[in-house]
Amino acid sequence: MPVVVVESPAKAKTINKYLGDDYTVLASFGHVRDLPPKDGSVDPEADFDMKWEVASDSKKHLKAIRDALSGDDALILATDPDREGEAISWHLLEALAPALKKGKSVSRVTFNAITKTAVTEAMARPREIDRDLVDAYLARRALDYLVGFNLSPVLWRKLPGAKSAGRVQSVTLRLIVEREMEIEAFNPREYWSVKARLATPSGEEYEASLVSLTGRKLERYDLPDETQARLAVAAIASRDLSVSSVTAKPASRNPWPPFMTSTLQQEASRKLGMGARACMSTAQRLYEAGLITYMRTDGIDMAPEAVMAARDAIKARFGEKYIPKSPRMWKNKAKNAQEAHECIRPTDMNLSPDRARITDKDQRALYDLIWKRSLASQMESARMERTTVEIGSQDGQVGLRATGQVMLFDGFLAIYDQGRDDDDDEDGARLPQITEGETARKVAGGMRAEAARLAEGEGAAQQDDAGAVLARQHFTQPPPRYTEATLVKKMEELGIGRPSTYASIVTTIQDREYVRKDKNRLIPEDKGRLVTAFLTRYFPRYVSYDFTANMESELDDISSGGREYREVLRRFWRDFSAALDGTSDLRIGEVLESINDALADHLYPPREDGSDPRICPQCGAGRLSLKTARSGGAFIGCGNYPECRYTRALSAPGGEEPAGDRILGEDAGDQISLRSGRFGPYVQRGEATEEQPKPPRASVPKPWDPATLDLARALDLLSLPREIGPHPEDGEMIEAGIGRYGPFVKHGKKYANLPDVDEVFTVGMNRAVEVLAAKQVRGRAAPAAPLRELGDHPDGGPVAVMNGRYGPYVKWEKINATLPRDLAPEDITLERALELIAAKAAKGGKKAPAKKAAGKKATAKKAPAKATSTKKPAAKAGASKAKKAAPKKTATSKTGADPEGEG
Repeated sequence: MPVVVVESPAKAKTINKYLGDDYTVLASFGHVRDLPPKDGSVDPEADFDMKWEVASDSKKHLKAIRDALSGDDALILATDPDREGEAISWHLLEALAPALKKGKSVSRVTFNAITKTAVTEAMARPREIDRDLVDAYLARRALDYLVGFNLSPVLWRKLPGAKSAGRVQSVTLRLIVEREMEIEAFNPREYWSVKARLATPSGEEYEASLVSLTGRKLERYDLPDETQARLAVAAIASRDLSVSSVTAKPASRNPWPPFMTSTLQQEASRKLGMGARACMSTAQRLYEAGLITYMRTDGIDMAPEAVMAARDAIKARFGEKYIPKSPRMWKNKAKNAQEAHECIRPTDMNLSPDRARITDKDQRALYDLIWKRSLASQMESARMERTTVEIGSQDGQVGLRATGQVMLFDGFLAIYDQGRDDDDDEDGARLPQITEGETARKVAGGMRAEAARLAEGEGAAQQDDAGAVLARQHFTQPPPRYTEATLVKKMEELGIGRPSTYASIVTTIQDREYVRKDKNRLIPEDKGRLVTAFLTRYFPRYVSYDFTANMESELDDISSGGREYREVLRRFWRDFSAALDGTSDLRIGEVLESINDALADHLYPPREDGSDPRICPQCGAGRLSLKTARSGGAFIGCGNYPECRYTRALSAPGGEEPAGDRILGEDAGDQISLRSGRFGPYVQRGEATEEQPKPPRASVPKPWDPATLDLARALDLLSLPREIGPHPEDGEMIEAGIGRYGPFVKHGKKYANLPDVDEVFTVGMNRAVEVLAAKQVRGRAAPAAPLRELGDHPDGGPVAVMNGRYGPYVKWEKINATLPRDLAPEDITLERALELIAAKAAKGGKKAPAKKAAGKKATAKKAPAKATSTKKPAAKAGASKAKKAAPKKTATSKTGADPEGEG
């Protein structure tokens, strides 16, 4: 009975259903070996010899496979059909080598979809492991390791507070930082537009925009200010207008190609609000359930049988007129579509979302997107008629234009239209019946409603006395910040990264706190700016877009057999190690001064009074510069230290100089001031003196806005800790205060958190005793009420979503797993929670607890003979266990090959 090995239990379960009892299907739970996160795992001196280590959690999975092979003659490696899947199969083969010595056969099969037809056809066409794909994986893994484990220590030594660097991660971070610098350097330019509300002789109204003035075509900035706009409004208002021409032209819109990895991530972000990681995790589950084809691909071509199935589904659902005469053939224009994979599409084109039995709402929404896009890609083009109406004055001094379109045939739009990052459709309005030569009457009051709306805060406007003509003020806008979707699109355009790495790269730079996400936009943190400034100054080649893209092309050449991977590594290491040596004598002072210059516009924004932004606002003599803290990290400090102790954080929200260093008032003869320190804003009583070098200070809590802080609130903070009164049981004082973990009440050595900062100043004795009592249940913290109960774990015990100090998490017995940033507590499913719990257990190097374990052990001691009956049943038991243990490690995990090699 052949042993088939795949990555995940979910995939194993689906495949086993198709293969039946003639095969034993087991899961490897992702990679079984990885490079140990320590120096020497890749040895350039030994021609890049790589030392692999079996993960502790993988040993039991390998044992289950070895046990199954003890009674079977064939091993079939059926991991995913990409470079990463090939690497998993190679690792399995290497790790299982001792069990394969007795003439057992080993074969490799791949399928692009987990369907009965695809799986059985793949089993009939086995092959050997593709060494070129493995070499490409080894090269990528070695490169990422060499960069991560050699460049990151340089960052730690030369730039305190930096966490890590990565071959592709750092280039992606540079994209975000440079976009932010573009936004900050942007100077908006004013311009005005003018439009009029007109009517046909029959009274039907429409709008037209001014396109020519004084007989000359208007360009965007030809009306630069309000004065010119007023003149344009007067020119229109004072003249009679008529229609000089009406032109109708046919137009068409072609459908979008089916999804590949990057476009799926972009559209899921636009339409579903999914981050890249959440999108790929959801797609992985759809793939493993046999609903879609493989989801990591650069290809947009569709298999011929799928094309015909799509055409049949379109005909049945919409009719024959929605099918083009010949099938659409899509080809990716990218230089190297990864290993020629097919597009992402449903495995059954007739299985509409309403008929697919998908209970998870994210999976259902993503499947709906994939199904609609796939069908739309094979549908007829949409046809419309675009109409342009030219309107002018008798003397030719004024010209206006009205545009609109009428849909004649919706075609593919009947099922799908792609979302837009910046929607700007000026031609979408419908026009009434307009005839050449007719008068275009100005409609009195026709623009007053829009003028009133603009007056409420949307921008300046000017209108004529009759309210028929309106001029509106505009300002040019800076380039928008990247979303995850637009960042992936940019990475794809530049050739940075590959489908299997997009999601992990975008996630890594957020996890490292180099970037934060605000309203779905990616904003660089100060430490991200510092890292980028350091790398572009001292390692410019290795954060170059062209260099990174060329390296990706070389890796693709290796996968196609066009290059030898060790030669690529030798050439890279020769230059990279020289660059590393060049930083050995760098002093931290040099680095900080270099970054000072590179980030001057951000660190020292212009002041309203025009004074030098680098002059200390406290002493007026010292020069501000970048400093490093003993605890790590950086801040801005005065060069006159210790005479002047002015410090502030690197920047404040909005890029303005942080609020601070203002006097709030006096109390008991002391000045009370608000200041900005390296750890944020704080209030201080008096000044430092020889007798009191550290005057009373208190940090401003995060929920409070420093800009609105007044003297009374500052005194409240300086009065902490606040005595509430003696405890009724033992007379010991109860206090309220604000600590590093937030507001609290304290009784002796016992602390209990308060939910709100403001409650620190109002909490009374009864409430304080109640909070302290709730914290103590048999000497341990009282269990908090769960946010949601998700159900029972397969091994017994409830799984719940809890609210913790650092955010929501899922809990099962003694295992707590933090929810990813892009997953809300109300959206998590039991299946996803089990994956998080399994991943947490594996990461901690401990086995997930099982309630029935003790009972099983006792049984094993009493009847050891039964526990070791025969080899064959043991193998089947292992297979059964692999299927049952789906939650014990994420099905999407290929964690053995961290695509960024961060260590």
